[in-house]
Amino acid sequence: MYTQSFNVPDGASKPNERQTVSAVLTPAQQAVLEAAQVKFDAVIDADGKIEPKDWMPDAYRKTLVRQISQHAHSEIVGMLPEGNWISRAPSLKRKAILIAKVQDEGGHGLYLYSAAETLGTSRDQMLDALHTGKAKYSSIFNYPTLTWADVGVIGWLVDGAAIMNQIPLCRCSYGPYARAMIRVCKEESFHQRQGYEALLAMMKGTQAQQDMVQDAVNRWWWKCLAMFGPPDTDSPNSVQGMRWGIKRISNDDLRQKFVDATVPQARILGVTLPDPELKWNAERGHHDYGNIDWDEFWATVNGNGPCNKERLATRVKAHQDGQWVREAAMAHAQKKSARLAAQQEAA
Repeated sequence: MYTQSFNVPDGASKPNERQTVSAVLTPAQQAVLEAAQVKFDAVIDADGKIEPKDWMPDAYRKTLVRQISQHAHSEIVGMLPEGNWISRAPSLKRKAILIAKVQDEGGHGLYLYSAAETLGTSRDQMLDALHTGKAKYSSIFNYPTLTWADVGVIGWLVDGAAIMNQIPLCRCSYGPYARAMIRVCKEESFHQRQGYEALLAMMKGTQAQQDMVQDAVNRWWWKCLAMFGPPDTDSPNSVQGMRWGIKRISNDDLRQKFVDATVPQARILGVTLPDPELKWNAERGHHDYGNIDWDEFWATVNGNGPCNKERLATRVKAHQDGQWVREAAMAHAQKKSARLAAQQEAA
């Protein structure tokens, strides 16, 4: 759902490092490796798909594990800010919509963890990296949801930014990731629309409701622009990611597309986007916009946002509280397997 942190390495990982071979290869082994590299490059150049059993460079595999796992972490951590409002939704209708949305996000995490597992990493390894703080997730979730309007703004702006980021991932060169993203994007599109519809309803309400929406937009706008990641000049990993067909559009181009798409939506909604420098540039054919506070962005990414510790602690507690469920499921699976084996022997 939220792809800002894909530009941020986990710990000391180096996703752009070239493949290295620890042992000295024989001429025959070297020839096999070179042939595999040629085949991989040919698939990438032809805009084809790399599948789990295909040979791939170690750096390509590491980059995908980092990106897909961070994406999955963002989905399940992203359940928390809105889940906080399920019991306080203003109507039964809004409660049902929000429950369905939060459930969707959990499903997205499941798809993405499954896709990452095809690369040779385990669910336990990925969750351990999240819970110990080694892995990143989108910094957008380290901010509080102060009012009900925040839930609508997250749907409109945060999910809108996510869709802008994720539609190109449907054409990712890694097959399992690309296929998972097709369903994710369909569901995220619904989330964006329901968020916008909720805000439209509030903007037809009282002055207090309208002020609540404007306040939420003021607080979330710049954070959403930062979701696309640092400027292209400060994102060296993007070049290799685009060469491999993992990333399709640069950070700055995606950010510009989002701004251009959102301005007319804000006009219809009746809110003001909090940027005095935001204006149409006829010469460029795009909207100009002001400077993003990258110091705040990096401080939040590095663990110093308003809710970093709270979000991580909540996820760790939920994982620990669910240990008995996982153990029960494993015990049931083992009994079922043993029962089946006994029946087969008897037959």
